[in-house]
Amino acid sequence: MSGTAGPVIVVVAVIFAAWYVAAVLLNTPFQRDTYERAGQENVSIARLITDTLAQERPVMPAPHQVAVEIWKTTAEKKVTSKRSLVYHSGITLSSTLLGFLIGTTLGIGLAVLIVHSRVLDKSLMPWIISSQTIPILAIAPMIIVVLNAIGITGTLPKAMISTYLSFFPVTVGMVKGLRSPEIIQLDLMKTYSASQGQTLLKLRLPSAAPFLFASMKVAVAASLVGAIVGELPTGAVAGLGARLLAGSYYGQTIQIWSALIVAAVIAASLVTIVGVSERIVLKRMGMAQ
Repeated sequence: MSGTAGPVIVVVAVIFAAWYVAAVLLNTPFQRDTYERAGQENVSIARLITDTLAQERPVMPAPHQVAVEIWKTTAEKKVTSKRSLVYHSGITLSSTLLGFLIGTTLGIGLAVLIVHSRVLDKSLMPWIISSQTIPILAIAPMIIVVLNAIGITGTLPKAMISTYLSFFPVTVGMVKGLRSPEIIQLDLMKTYSASQGQTLLKLRLPSAAPFLFASMKVAVAASLVGAIVGELPTGAVAGLGARLLAGSYYGQTIQIWSALIVAAVIAASLVTIVGVSERIVLKRMGMAQ
C-alpha cells in the first residue's frame, strides 16, 4: 500500500507546487499595479507572494482559496440553498445519470443491431462515427431550442446532450465486445443449433462485458461534460454550468475553479462506481482477473 501511495503523493505535491507557482506568476502583474496605485514601493518578495495568493478576484486562484470556497459552499450552506455547490451538483448529476442511462441503453441496442446486420454495419456505423465530429458547443443550443419549442424543458434537454456524448463510446465498445468471441466458439454454438438470440445471450453478451464496462467509464465522464455544456447556452440558474456562467459574468474566478474541481471529483466518483460495479459483475461471472 505504501509503495503505491508514495508516487501518488509525489505527483500530487508536484501538481500543487506548480499550481502555487502559476498563481503567483499570473497574479503578480495585477498586484504590482495595485501597489503602484497605492504609492507603495520597494515591496518585499515575501509580501508580494502573500498578497498574490490572497486576491479577491485573482487571475488564477491558489489551491487554498479554492478549498475554502468549496468548504463555504458545501459544509456551511444548506443543501437547498442556491449558493450551495451540493444543490448545483445534484441538478447536474440528475441530468448526467439520465443521459448516461439513455446513452448506454441506446449504445447497446445499436451495437446489437450493427453486429447482426451487415447492412446496418455498412450504413449506420459511419454515421455514428461522423456524428462525433460535430462540436458539442454547436449542437447543444440547437437541441435545447428544438426541445423547448415542443414543450420539453428541464432535465431532459440536458440529458439529451449527455446522451449524445455518451452513446458513442458504448456503441463502439459493445460492437468490439460482441465481435470478440472466436470463430471456434461461434461454430460450437452452431453445432448446438443455437439461435442468434441464444448466441447473443449465452456467448456474445458475456464476452462483451469487459468491453462494456470499459466504455461505460468513458461514457459516464462524457455524460457529465454534456450535462454541464447543456446548461451553458440556456442561461441556466442551477447546476454546475450555471455556476461557471455566473462566475464568468462577474469575474469570480474562485467560484469558477471551485465548480470545476467539484465537477472533476464527481466525474472521478462516477468512474470509480462503474469500476467497482465492473469488478463485482466480472467476479460473479468468473471473469475477474
